[in-house]
Amino acid sequence: MSMDDDTDLEFSFTSTTTDRTFTTSSSARSSLTLSFNESLLLSTTALAPAPATTLHHRKWDPHWSAIMAATHGNLHLSHLKLVRHLGTGNLGRVFLCHLRDCNSATFALKVIDKDSLTPKKLSHVQMEAEILSMLVHPYLPTLYARLDVSHYTCLLIDYCPNGDLHALLRKQPSNRGLPLHAVRFFAAEVLVALEYLHALGVVYRDLKPENILLRENGHIMLSDFDLCFKADVVPTLQTNRVLRPTRNRFGCFRSPDEEELTEFVAEPVTAFSKSCVGTHEYLAPELVSGNGHGNGVDWWAFGILIYELLYGVTPFKGGSKESTLRNITSNKQVRCHVAEGAAAEARDLIEKLLVKDPRERLGCARGATDIKRHPFFDGINWPLIRNYKPPEVRGLVMKRITSNVTHNNNNINRRCWWKKLAVFTKKNKIITSRINYQNLSFRKNNNGNYYQYHYVNSKGGKCV
Repeated sequence: MSMDDDTDLEFSFTSTTTDRTFTTSSSARSSLTLSFNESLLLSTTALAPAPATTLHHRKWDPHWSAIMAATHGNLHLSHLKLVRHLGTGNLGRVFLCHLRDCNSATFALKVIDKDSLTPKKLSHVQMEAEILSMLVHPYLPTLYARLDVSHYTCLLIDYCPNGDLHALLRKQPSNRGLPLHAVRFFAAEVLVALEYLHALGVVYRDLKPENILLRENGHIMLSDFDLCFKADVVPTLQTNRVLRPTRNRFGCFRSPDEEELTEFVAEPVTAFSKSCVGTHEYLAPELVSGNGHGNGVDWWAFGILIYELLYGVTPFKGGSKESTLRNITSNKQVRCHVAEGAAAEARDLIEKLLVKDPRERLGCARGATDIKRHPFFDGINWPLIRNYKPPEVRGLVMKRITSNVTHNNNNINRRCWWKKLAVFTKKNKIITSRINYQNLSFRKNNNGNYYQYHYVNSKGGKCV
């Protein structure tokens, strides 16, 4: 196959990462130098083909139809075009890309170099790909395709242009947290997402603001599933008697009536693992102890999340990682300090979620079913939660992804961004990392609008 400058593989990508998500240390693979077998570039197709019918919650999503129209159902890496670099995570790097023939269909491409990972991390890659392929939910990503090219695994998922909740928190005045109504909105959507994962038998273990991305419409999307583990779950229908306040014909409350309420409960109560994974500030006490943990670690992290969204900090953060872990495992229970707008219901929910003993922690027995009934979430119509309008919060811009993805060189911020990307090349010389493959390198094209991947052979010359 002949390759020239006009047919170079291009990609677009942006980052929503923070210092708590990604490592800051540089490595030999920190620059983007992908080694692809040229014959595999076109022969490898998606392992997750588009479904024949439109997913119910993505009825108006043009991405599936765009993929089908552009690729005839066989997606290759060459169908994608990149523009910007997003960030580097624990397993790989993330890029924003779009279809070559459809600029409006934008995606995030997670590129994982399997040769650089330990066997344990390779199992995390497999777990993330497996779980992504299971998900069909509005608050969770859609896996449009999995592409295996040479020693790389590429996962094509949703792109969220509004960043993440951690970045949104940092935009608030004096880092004081979000307004109470915004905390309730985001917490409710996260709760529904966790409920779905637990119904599948998936324990998330990586809940934190950095992993809660914001779509263009302001709704959330959980990300990063490499630390999950799966367990058996037995869904049940449970009938309970509850007291409901009623009004008479004059609009006044009378004595509450007792009624039967049938609830769906699907919680992996038998889940068990001894792996110590996650972010220090969000680790549950039983996870830190190393004696084994289960589904309760997600509900502990949910309490930490609500606390941080409300106050702007996590409750057990110390001067070092070691002191943070000591604070978590200490016998002291969390106490929410008084803050403006922090309702008593919010503080009560946090304290019930942050109970050190998982056997007494809210959610560990019946999952989201019990948490939804807490007064903090009073007034939420759970079946219609997707109809709620996202809150107006400083730093959150409701926007649509435009079809024009080229960069304006007159913008000084753009110029600074491209200068930062200069680490990918050195005096316009192509960087190669392997001699057994025809390599791709990242550099600007002639008009300066894009950094591009250029094919080179083992001697550094262009492929013809």
